[in-house]
Amino acid sequence: MLRIGALTLCAGLAACSSGITNVPGTPIPSRDQAAQGSSASKYISHVIIMVQENRSFDDLFATFPGADGTRWGKYEHRGPVRLQKVNLVGTCDWGHSYGAFLKDYNHGKMNGFGFEGGGPRCPGLAGTKVYQYVDPAQIAPYWDVASQYVLADHTFQTEGSGSFTSHQDLIRGATTYDKFAEKSLVDFPTSRPWGCNAPSGTRTSRLYWNGKTLLHQYGFGPFPCTKYFPYRGRYYSTLRDVLDAKGVLWKYYTPSIHGVGSLWNAFDLVAAVRYGPEWVNNFPGKPNFQNQIFYDISNGSLPAVSWLIPDDKDSDHPGPSNDDGPSWVASVVNAVGQSSYWDSTAIVVVWDDWGG
Repeated sequence: MLRIGALTLCAGLAACSSGITNVPGTPIPSRDQAAQGSSASKYISHVIIMVQENRSFDDLFATFPGADGTRWGKYEHRGPVRLQKVNLVGTCDWGHSYGAFLKDYNHGKMNGFGFEGGGPRCPGLAGTKVYQYVDPAQIAPYWDVASQYVLADHTFQTEGSGSFTSHQDLIRGATTYDKFAEKSLVDFPTSRPWGCNAPSGTRTSRLYWNGKTLLHQYGFGPFPCTKYFPYRGRYYSTLRDVLDAKGVLWKYYTPSIHGVGSLWNAFDLVAAVRYGPEWVNNFPGKPNFQNQIFYDISNGSLPAVSWLIPDDKDSDHPGPSNDDGPSWVASVVNAVGQSSYWDSTAIVVVWDDWGG
């Protein structure tokens, strides 16, 4: 029986792989070595979901051999545009709001990418600058893993806005919040932080299906805390509910709630978690925060399900100095690979947004 650890890479929720990456100077078990050395059950008993930021499949794997990537993009009124190779560190943070999604999608023609914006550091329209892919040499750990194991190039998100809703997607597989699934959260809340500790008067935005038309209603959604949702969030179940019901242990490793954790901690929205004992027991705090996972792996206390949210510099989020993502992912995978958890653990690496 072949028993190996699994690593799944999903860029823009669109790339998947299983295996182990390589950090210089660190001995890494090969796929065959892992299989030969395995003595554990054939079943996966631990899942680690690593959530990176704001990269599409083609941004990271456009030229990956055998994958369904592309070196060209469509641009309305201009025809095809060849993608340009760029550095992982970049100035522009391409639009990933619902409005930007609609521009990109352009009524199904998928040719409006040049009409979105690039954030404060890149004013004006993106133009051809958005047609790009990252130099594979700068993301070698991702390519190493994809080469050894699996790359999912036909996996897509179910939401079309930024990190607030995409992180909700990753704890519950949906962004609807009402009984009849007619109303969905979209875009960002009107104030920060994005959860139960948001300032008074904060509102969310929503998509509302009225039976005929899908309406985008800015600021029409509830305060970003489920106790203020319809029926106090009764119809806002998450994977936490499923896991708790079966007595399955889980943790959500994230930076401080006073840092990017105030934006990327999806459970800050879930009142039963935010105001319950799990907020202390299931969310590692000082001094380690997300780095606690290394101690849990080495101490034999890794829970059955882990969400792992990095800080900004390790997240791959576009910006002028954020290039530590590949080494961060590699360090976690290597830690698992050198532990007793290797042959019973699936690691899923996703990039939270559909683009940007």
